[in-house]
Amino acid sequence: MSKKYKINLYKRLYHHSSFGKIDPSQECEVSRMENQILMQYFEWYLPNDGQHWNRLAEDAPHLASKGIRKIWMPPAFKATSSNDVGYGVYDLFDLGEFDQKGTVRTKYGFKEDYLKAIQTLKANGIEPMADVVLNHKAAADYKERFTVVEVDPNDRNIEISKPFEIEAWMHFTFPGRNKTYNDFEWHWYHFTGTDYDAKNNKSGIFLIQGDNKGWADDELVDNENGNYDYLMYADIDFKHPEVIQNLYDWVYWFIETTGVQGFRLDAVKHIDSFFMRNFIRDITAKYGEDFYVFGEFWNSDETANNDYLKNIEYRFDLVDVKLHHNFFDASIAGADFDLRTIFDQTLVKNHPESAVTFVDNHDTQRGQALESTVEEWFKPAAYALILLREEGLPCVFYGDYYGISGEFAQESFQDVLDKLLDIRLNLAYGEQTDYFDDANCIGWTRQGKDGGQPIAVVVSNDQASNKRMLVGSEWAGREFSDYLGKSSQIVTIDEEGWGEFPVEEKSVSVWSVK
Repeated sequence: MSKKYKINLYKRLYHHSSFGKIDPSQECEVSRMENQILMQYFEWYLPNDGQHWNRLAEDAPHLASKGIRKIWMPPAFKATSSNDVGYGVYDLFDLGEFDQKGTVRTKYGFKEDYLKAIQTLKANGIEPMADVVLNHKAAADYKERFTVVEVDPNDRNIEISKPFEIEAWMHFTFPGRNKTYNDFEWHWYHFTGTDYDAKNNKSGIFLIQGDNKGWADDELVDNENGNYDYLMYADIDFKHPEVIQNLYDWVYWFIETTGVQGFRLDAVKHIDSFFMRNFIRDITAKYGEDFYVFGEFWNSDETANNDYLKNIEYRFDLVDVKLHHNFFDASIAGADFDLRTIFDQTLVKNHPESAVTFVDNHDTQRGQALESTVEEWFKPAAYALILLREEGLPCVFYGDYYGISGEFAQESFQDVLDKLLDIRLNLAYGEQTDYFDDANCIGWTRQGKDGGQPIAVVVSNDQASNKRMLVGSEWAGREFSDYLGKSSQIVTIDEEGWGEFPVEEKSVSVWSVK
């Protein structure tokens, strides 16, 4: 059996296996046999009160009771300020412990709170996962002079200036930490580019010049804008041996200090895929293949996703951006969207063992650069399409579960999500049969655990409708009701095991034994 096959088999077992009863004491086996659910436990507009880690710890028993088995926590590292969501990362070795950038805590709390939250999650059978931001560093301590060329922002392979000297914030000494844990200092030559010349007070995209400098090879990063190595701030050079060594030093320190059991990798389409493949290979070799990793490859192109997975040798999973965009398009188009195409060109269709499925996240919520918020009317159906199907690891968004307040407010979907989570945890197992035979009304059935009961799911994006589906002759004469309470009707299964399962206008219903 090849290593790749073993890994993929493990993932399938771990994410969504369905077997019979086993010894409850076999904790690892239990987790493999239970449907897995990931939750993104933050949204962009959380209050800057330093209490988020404490809220997470307090919430852990509740989350566990809903079947949440993995928690993606926001970035825990010191960033540009206490109000930074975490992606303007400054110091990877400061987890809210040192007085730097005008604060000791991060937006989410202190180091001791972070460590406590991690331990509490683990005590409740939940795997804590860290959001890891490696692409760039922000808010350097000192300026340095070096030579650059300016490049075309729409095609970073085209130089639009001669070489010239700039002065830029590129020297990181971390004075507040004073070399605790690690004494490495970052200089301009550890980066590939930056976006601000303090000498001339000019913004742009500046490619750093020098020996072995330049963007990552075209085939190792996304090809948007010609070469999408550069995203923001001071862009880390993953070709530099001192950078590579420091990141390895950091990651082993971080995992052993915190006890996290997985990573969400930020902005991987901007990071040298050769480095990232080897980095995750070495991490899982040291800490085991059950150290779960998935990456944010924000590209909905089918070929690009296929190529990236191949380049990283399937070492980690990817978020299914195309599926999100399909959900968004469906929610905007309404009855004009053909529901039979909802999974077209998606990761979950092409590489189900490598897909993290989601409806919305912190980048797609209202007010953000990648805003593509799924309209409220379609969200219950979208969540049914990720939570109640066999393929993929579904991710529930904090903002959808608890709501979002403020200028870009959004209602909470906790009531319907609790019902869907319960169905996933207890009923959404076994053989899956699709009835994707109508543009405006689709459905599927799951046969349930051995000796368990089936479910029948129906989705409409137009008028009220129904779907004739087979649940099995052993259920003949049994009455089925809608677990979501969207429909008040009762469905009686006929002698051959078929039922006519209704759905209300622009709604979703999940039918099972009354």
